[in-house]
Parts: sequence; C-alpha cells; structure tokens
Amino acid sequence: MSDNKGVMILGEVIEGNLSSISTELLGCGRKLADELGQELSALLIGSAASGYAQEAIAYGADRVYVLEDSLLGDYQADSYVAAAEKAAKEANPFILLMGQTEVGSDIAARLAFRLETAAVLDCIALEIDSDSKRLLQTKPVYGGNAQAIYVTDTDPQIATVRAKSMTPLAKDDSRQGEVVNIDAGLDASAIRTKVLEKVIEEVEGVKLEDAAVIVTGGRGIGGEEGFKQLEELARMMKGAVGASRPACDNGWMPDKAQVGLTGKIVTPDLYIAVGVSGASQHMAGCSGSKTIVAINKDSEANIFRMAHYGVVGDWKKILPAFKEKVKELIS
Repeated sequence: MSDNKGVMILGEVIEGNLSSISTELLGCGRKLADELGQELSALLIGSAASGYAQEAIAYGADRVYVLEDSLLGDYQADSYVAAAEKAAKEANPFILLMGQTEVGSDIAARLAFRLETAAVLDCIALEIDSDSKRLLQTKPVYGGNAQAIYVTDTDPQIATVRAKSMTPLAKDDSRQGEVVNIDAGLDASAIRTKVLEKVIEEVEGVKLEDAAVIVTGGRGIGGEEGFKQLEELARMMKGAVGASRPACDNGWMPDKAQVGLTGKIVTPDLYIAVGVSGASQHMAGCSGSKTIVAINKDSEANIFRMAHYGVVGDWKKILPAFKEKVKELIS
C-alpha cells in the first residue's frame, strides 16, 4: 500500500504576486484534501519564494514547502525539476497538481518520469472516486469535441490544470499554517542553460488569457474594419479581442490574438464568437469557457453545437443592436 499522503500544489509567482492559477489550484486542492481527510501543501520554488508562503496559507494551504536559492531566480528546467523532485520526495504527496502553464507543463512530464509515475495534462475537472479514492482526472480530447476521464495507478498522481477551470477560496489572512524550508542543494554546473534576455510582450488593455470576457472574430468578419467593431464591444465589456486562425492568417489580427489548438487556450466567463465556424481546432481553445455565445449566418455552423446561446443572422445587423443593449446595461 502506498505511503503517499496529502495533496500538494506547485505555486507560481508572476510579476511579484502568487499567480491566479496558483490560487485556483489551492482552492481545488483544498476540496480534494478535505475529501480525503488529508493535508494540503504548497510548493514554492524561486530566489525569493519565502515571501509568498503566507499568501499561499491564506488561500488554503496547511503547509508550505519553500525551496529558495539564487540559482532559482529564472525558470530553467534543470534547476526547477531538480528542486521539485527533492521536495516531492520529502513531502511524499498522494496528489501533485500544477497549472497548465509553460512552467507547469514542462515540469509535470519531467518530474513524472523521475518519480516513476504518470502525468495527465490539461485537466478541466478533478474529483476523488468514492470507491477507490483515486483521483479522477477529466480532460478534453479529440480537439475538444469530447472529454475523457483518466486514472493514474501510481503515486504521486500528477496532473496539470487548465486556468480558470477551478475556483479559488476567499483569501483569509487569519489562517495559520506551517512553513518548511528545504535546502535546494543545487549544483551550478548541472544547469545547462542560462537566460540571456527577457522580452515582455506589450499588451494594451486586458490580456487575452486573463480576460473574463472575450469577443472573437472569425473568417466571417471579412477584414480589419470588422475587428474594429469587435474591439469597441470588447472595450465596453472590459474584455479582450480574440481571433480564429483564418483571421490571423489573413493579417486581420496579430498571431498573439489567435484562440485555438495552435493558439491560446482561454477560459473566460463569457466568450462571444462572431463569424466563427467552430472548427474543432478553434473549439479546443475556448471549450472551457463558462458561457459561449455564437453569432453566425450559417445555421448549420458547428459553433452552434458548442454554444450555450446562438443567434443566426448577419453580424453586421446583430452587433449594433447588441452594443446598444450593452450600453443600456452599463450606463
């Protein structure tokens, strides 16, 4: 029988704050740990990781493992995977959760190999099986057209979780928890890469992946002028503008605005798809949205199979009326 116990999440720090995906993981992890009757811990890795330990406790962690070292200033797979492996072997968690981010996806697979277990990536739902007490890991498959449930037979059970698919707990600064410092014990000679330069992507307004409301245009928009109308609606709703691949390929929108399997994965509260056919590659990028509204003149378009609400008609006639209604609601 496995000696692994507890739920652990790998926290990430972005721009001086515990990232939103980290607080979402703590909310999910708290629920799973309570159901198992076990402890929730957080793992923080970095050159100044200890500064975020109390914040992790405030969001639900019972214990925080901190690996702090000057060699952990910038993310590099060699150093971070070694640090995560050391912490995982010391804490011996039953479940280990990470965000479906560049860091989380990179570490999860490498760490699973080192710990002789498996990792399920891009999960949108997690729950404990009532009989086996194993973790049921749900993720989109077939380009987002279906969902599959995976069970890992080995421990720790490692999973990455899609952003905004889980709900964080309300922050409680009065929560008490334990902070455990672990010596990273890194050897500089074992780190085979170094960061030469960081280029920060300049984004006006809300970042696409962080937006609660996204207005996306597809081939049916017809050109750059149409996207200006979508931008106006997005500003009114304090959201961001996305695009399908054909719209980006035609140069109507920059590549960084592309939503889909080969673009960005988004999970807003509201996703408005205008002139988007709903190809499986695109839906893979937005299927996690809480509410999808489709506007398309083709009543047979695949987007209507995925949308919660749909309007069949010419977007040039529908959008102005929609914007007027939005103005009324926000005025």
